Amino acid sequence: MSKHRQARPTVVLVGRPNVGKSTLFNRITSTRRAIVNAAPGTTRDVIAHEAEWRGVGFMLVDTGGMFGASEDPLHDLVVEHGRRAIGSADLIVFLVDGREGLVSGDEEIAHAVRHEGVPVVLAVNKTDDRRARDRALEFYQFGFDPVVEIAAEHGQGVGDLLDEVIAQLPRRADLRTPAEGDERESAPAEIAVAIVGRPNVGKSSLVNQLLKEERVMVSDMPGTTRDAVDALLRWHRRTFRIVDTAGIRRAGRVGQSGQVEAVSVLVARRAIARADVAVLVIDANEGATDQDGAIAGEAERVGCGIIIAVNKWDLVRGRGQEFVKRFDEELRRQLKFLEYAPLLHISARTGERTPKLLEAIDRVAAARTRRVATGELNRFIEAVTARHPPASPGLREVRILYAAQTGIEPPTFVLFTNVATRLHFSYERFLINRLREAFGFEGTPIRLEVRRRAGSRKAQ
Repeated sequence: MSKHRQARPTVVLVGRPNVGKSTLFNRITSTRRAIVNAAPGTTRDVIAHEAEWRGVGFMLVDTGGMFGASEDPLHDLVVEHGRRAIGSADLIVFLVDGREGLVSGDEEIAHAVRHEGVPVVLAVNKTDDRRARDRALEFYQFGFDPVVEIAAEHGQGVGDLLDEVIAQLPRRADLRTPAEGDERESAPAEIAVAIVGRPNVGKSSLVNQLLKEERVMVSDMPGTTRDAVDALLRWHRRTFRIVDTAGIRRAGRVGQSGQVEAVSVLVARRAIARADVAVLVIDANEGATDQDGAIAGEAERVGCGIIIAVNKWDLVRGRGQEFVKRFDEELRRQLKFLEYAPLLHISARTGERTPKLLEAIDRVAAARTRRVATGELNRFIEAVTARHPPASPGLREVRILYAAQTGIEPPTFVLFTNVATRLHFSYERFLINRLREAFGFEGTPIRLEVRRRAGSRKAQ
């Protein structure tokens, strides 16, 4: 019988807007997952990331600016998701601003976390400023123990804070990260899935539907999601890390929407770069746009697998088979460079065909790591080129003498030819399509490199 490790304990960061929660989150997790900006309330969604200190693993959660006054029209949603996160905490890190000293908002938070019944570590931030160190004493009146002085931006005192965190965590036998050679079964490799698309096409609703919980805020307001919000989904012995990204607008529109949205787009692009599979979500009422093509192009450029998910299909399903045929043909025409990507009609609202989406993600992720044996590959190349000889710009005769797969994620092949040249783009596309058909490279880009075999003559 297989052994399963229990979930890591949860450490939740709380505090007023702009006290440095996102900076501390990024420092502890060694990431730039949370957007750091001087504007209060920048973080909306609850974001989480695995962290480790002295061999003890835990899940670190940033609750966003859920406390204090806010002009954000989505503040009520921020509060609701933040409270849910606090309710799941094994330990709370209550972060305050030493430069500002104790203010009424801190008292409100102290009252809220005191009644959660879990350990609380009070962290006084920005104490690299001498005035802040003097004011840190004000916070002792809350009665929390321990109190740790830190400077999250520069890392000062963060190690001391983490020492206190792991000392206060519930004593559980499974907290320590397994060492190399540990007999316990290691967790399966994660498949990173980025949910991408334009604003307001239903990305967050799709994530919530896949996870079967209200993990991400959903609103009709474009730009609701700012951070790349991720969560683990276990499905049929697979582990998917689902990442909901901010809607990517055209570059000109980002500038008009302010610095926070510009950073959100950058975070979304980073999520695509880290993904194994990108799910491009398209609104069934609007069809594909040039911007959808640009987003998909970014995914194709970095080499991650791609699936096209046409969302809100429940709103157009009754229009008949002729509509479906025309819609799909037009979509394929607009995104013709994605002819290899699986196309699914789904509804994030009703859950229609979302299990099929998970199946497609699994297939595409597997295709990105598929290897073809050298002998099998060369027999395939010999048969294909015998029927359709290679074409090259300016050269009459090009022979592919040998082929080898040199990489995966995405699958990469090197073709050794008799002359130093490049293949005509149409012939290269032909070969890629044949490789895809023969070896099942569904939904993944394929890279081809052409090299002259040593000893062969150069092109004239």
